[in-house]
Amino acid sequence: MLDLDALPLSRKQLTSIGRATARINIWHGSVRSGKTIASLLAFVIAVATAGPSGLIIICGRSLQTIERNCLEPLQDRALFGPLAKHIIHTRGATTATILGRTVHLIGAADARAEGRLRGLTAQLAYVDEATLLPEGFWVQLLARLSVPGARLFATTNPDSPRHWLKTGYLDRAAELNLRAWHFKLADNPSLSPQYVADLAAEYVGLWRRRMIDGAWVVAEGAVYDMWDEAAHVVAELPPMRRYWAGIDYGTTNATSVILLGLGTDDRLYACAEWRHDSRATHRQMTDAQYSAAIRQWLKTWRHPSEQTAGATPEWVFVDPSAASFSTQLWQDGLPGLARANNNVRDGIRSVAAALAAGRLLVHESCEGLLGELPGYSWDPKATARGEDAPIKADDHSADALRYAVHSTAHEWRHLLARGQQRTAGLLGETSS
Repeated sequence: MLDLDALPLSRKQLTSIGRATARINIWHGSVRSGKTIASLLAFVIAVATAGPSGLIIICGRSLQTIERNCLEPLQDRALFGPLAKHIIHTRGATTATILGRTVHLIGAADARAEGRLRGLTAQLAYVDEATLLPEGFWVQLLARLSVPGARLFATTNPDSPRHWLKTGYLDRAAELNLRAWHFKLADNPSLSPQYVADLAAEYVGLWRRRMIDGAWVVAEGAVYDMWDEAAHVVAELPPMRRYWAGIDYGTTNATSVILLGLGTDDRLYACAEWRHDSRATHRQMTDAQYSAAIRQWLKTWRHPSEQTAGATPEWVFVDPSAASFSTQLWQDGLPGLARANNNVRDGIRSVAAALAAGRLLVHESCEGLLGELPGYSWDPKATARGEDAPIKADDHSADALRYAVHSTAHEWRHLLARGQQRTAGLLGETSS
């Protein structure tokens, strides 16, 4: 049914499949390095030879990620040939059938998910993106693998070197019944050079070292260590094809709006900034006052090369925690309102990639943003806990920029590789 020799697998993939006989088997390393395919094949082979007692489980951040990262690849005939027809799943269902065996699908988005494991006995478990799961869930899952010969198969991209999976398991492999394989991008023989170049362009700084080099490295220092005022700040703006806006809302803290434009030169521009800091002005504003001031600003702002005033963003991405303010804007008729994508780590990565590729520039009038970006730093206390988080201070315009840039990433991400080729050498090593 499954001929491994007929599949385009690397030597490292084949070796890991054959040796995945420990109680805990972990594939870790860079994105698109072939670790997921190898781990899924090892898991399916284990399912084929599993005994009748004990449940078989696939765990992930959510049911949707399990479907996307595990079941859909297994059902791809181009990848797995005849095996694919033996992977049966109805989207949204909490079970699947693999080689005739029922497999239970369990999402683990937070610590409460641990309760879904209590009382069960398992013989096989597959974990997708293990570093994204709560430690308590992982510990409980291992406790439930109590059938003789039970095994766990897991994949993950690297995280902080202080992450619990690194310190509690990978670093203690010699003490535990654990085998691990580290994969780099070069370990996947099926990737084209152009795809590798495009993928590398999307990751810079911390994320490049983790996702491309496959290193477990710590977040330290400046978040946007590629920031160069001489290269990133402009005095003039080209004509704009499109506008978006990001709003970070505060009551005692500053409220900031960044108008983001896509220029005719295929670059993103923080064109303008509206900002009110109640601490600095000693005057707080109501939601209605904020709404009126922002709408008036958008109505009266004028691009330097245009005769008429006004900018109409296609979308206005608002801090998702500002529910009452969003309601006020909606009642006042501001068009294109949307909840910002507030995934902080991914949002920072989008901004960093655009800056490093020379695809994101800031107009000199954005004084608040220009004051925040150079000092926007990783929180050493969070780093000590094995987490990546910026210091929550002086970040209001930076957050507004992140909302607009990350929420529109699907519109401009294809420009990154082209930008890095044009700006190689301009921004130093982080843009290569």
